[in-house]
Amino acid sequence: MVNSRQKTKLTTRKKDRAIELAETIESFASRQNRCFDPVLTPEYAYRLMQQDSDYFNLGQKIIQKMLNSPDPETVLLELPGAIADGFGVEYCLIATIASDAATVETAYWHPGNPVAIQQDRLNPVLSHLVKATMLARKKPLAIADTGAVEIGQSSVDALERKHFAAVLGTTTKFQGQVNGVMLLMRSRPYDWTLQQKEQLLALSDSIAMAISQAQLHRQVRTSLQHQNLLNNLTMAIRSSTDMDLILKLAIDSTARTLGVDRGLILLLKYTDPQLKSHSKERLPRAKVTVACEWSAFDQSQGNQNLGTLLNQSFWLSECVLCQQTFNNSPALTVIADKSDFKDEQTAGIAPIFAQNVMPSLLLVPLESKDTVLGFLVLQQRLPRVWLKEELELVELVSAQLSIAILGSQMQRQILALVEERTTHLQSNLAVQAKWYEKTRQQLEQQRQLNQLKDEFIDTVSHELKTPLTKMRMAIQNLRRPALPADKQARYLDILEQQCNQEINLIQDLLALQQLESKKVRLQVQRVDLKYLIGDLAQSFAATWADKGLTLAVESPERSLMLQTDLDSLTRILQELLTNAGKYSDPETTVNLKVACQVDGQSPQIVVSVSNIGAGISAPEQTQIFEKFRRGQGVTSQAIAGTGLGLALVKSLVQHLNGTIAVSSSPSQQYQDAWETCFTLSLPQM
Repeated sequence: MVNSRQKTKLTTRKKDRAIELAETIESFASRQNRCFDPVLTPEYAYRLMQQDSDYFNLGQKIIQKMLNSPDPETVLLELPGAIADGFGVEYCLIATIASDAATVETAYWHPGNPVAIQQDRLNPVLSHLVKATMLARKKPLAIADTGAVEIGQSSVDALERKHFAAVLGTTTKFQGQVNGVMLLMRSRPYDWTLQQKEQLLALSDSIAMAISQAQLHRQVRTSLQHQNLLNNLTMAIRSSTDMDLILKLAIDSTARTLGVDRGLILLLKYTDPQLKSHSKERLPRAKVTVACEWSAFDQSQGNQNLGTLLNQSFWLSECVLCQQTFNNSPALTVIADKSDFKDEQTAGIAPIFAQNVMPSLLLVPLESKDTVLGFLVLQQRLPRVWLKEELELVELVSAQLSIAILGSQMQRQILALVEERTTHLQSNLAVQAKWYEKTRQQLEQQRQLNQLKDEFIDTVSHELKTPLTKMRMAIQNLRRPALPADKQARYLDILEQQCNQEINLIQDLLALQQLESKKVRLQVQRVDLKYLIGDLAQSFAATWADKGLTLAVESPERSLMLQTDLDSLTRILQELLTNAGKYSDPETTVNLKVACQVDGQSPQIVVSVSNIGAGISAPEQTQIFEKFRRGQGVTSQAIAGTGLGLALVKSLVQHLNGTIAVSSSPSQQYQDAWETCFTLSLPQM
């Protein structure tokens, strides 16, 4: 586990090893140079001058080509081949050095296809030679025979395997700053001449300019890539509320821009929201979950060890890497190579980091307002020195991601609060609506009661005034002197009839009140229903004669005996027949049907009374048994009644443990008329 400060120590140790190697190589090269002292002849001098001219022209061509080319990096790819041909060697390497003068950015190699080699993919032997050349100070590094250099058997074997028997190298400087290394190599031992060294030094100025131009071009291109990445991420954060889409764009773009092999975004979920802020004294209990991933590997190519990690999780306390990054936030955790650590240091790293496959790691905390929200992870299959501009880029990306994640969390909290408040408001509105509906119903009920009261007062007033008026008129007529006996008898009949009507009205009110208060006791006796109906039929036949109504009775031939209250049953049938007579059209028939039915184990007597006349609407059918409720238009039609008859019927039926129902439908026999039927069901007992 290495942070940015530990990275410097690792680099220093590698420098020390390279210095030791370079001093050994330089000592051997100096001894070889002292043994060589060429004899200068006119022919040899002319040949040297001609070579100097050729190298000068090569340098000029390099500069001219770099200035005219739109892509200096492409020109740099071709230089090792041109230089190798110019010096007559088999191998040539040009390595560009970062501004810190310690890191190899890219190496360009000949022979082979022109290709830029990243530092993490550079051959270790070549990497050592580059560092040795950088440490050789101002003079070139010249090795006539690498086999004679005492630099360790493993290094010698590596040199021999690569056929690098002779090496000539120098640094390139631009504006006093080392920006590259150039190496010439032969496959056999070779004594490098002083002129070749001087020619290499002379050519290094042109190469330095070419490297500087290529570095500038690369910096501009990299800067544009980084800026485009940040701009795209900013636009996505502004225009989208889909956090998964933003996370995917961030990790994909960052991983591709930096050329890493795998990228992950890990999010923290705290069990105690009060302990979100990172503290060295106490590590909060939090779950680390892989929220997004990107990989350069194809699982079909045998990379089973790097399967999908999406939604995998572990506790923060289970990974020392995450703990270190959490505690050191906002500092980054930078690991160049896993091999620089001891086994006990890597034992506590979470398996998802797969350090055996991905030795190079960059772990960036996602922090906002002193709260660590998660981590941005970038990994490489080979050791990699993370550049300063790369670290700056991921810091900017992590800052934007932190803002987006925090904004998304706040938005979710706000939406949850709004939803909670909306639900609460809807609940309140529902309660208010229920209260409103209940109040409305109560008001409607009160209105109906007031209407019933008014109708009752009107009806009772009418029912009281009319008989009283007739009674007063009869009394006045009886006081007339010398009134004939027949008229006296007639007026007395009127008095008796109207008095009975008043008494019946009062008795109905009292009976209804007693039934509702359940103060009436049943007087059960054996009743022959067929006989009772026969008596009622004769009575109503005489009453309906003036209206032309006919009563048709349909009943079984045998007697229908039942145990019931005779007075209550008689009053029920009287009221039903009276009601049928009132609302029947003239010259029609009232039907009274009696039948015995068995409902389960309880036999019942069913009596139905139907008439032809004005129908009863569906809403009225549910209200017709209420007190003082009369049908529409009965007052205008001057139909006598108090609105108590059917209410009294229903109370009496319930008193007898029976049921009553009403139905009304268009008549099939009479046009523009309705058939209304009341059905009474009583237990036969």
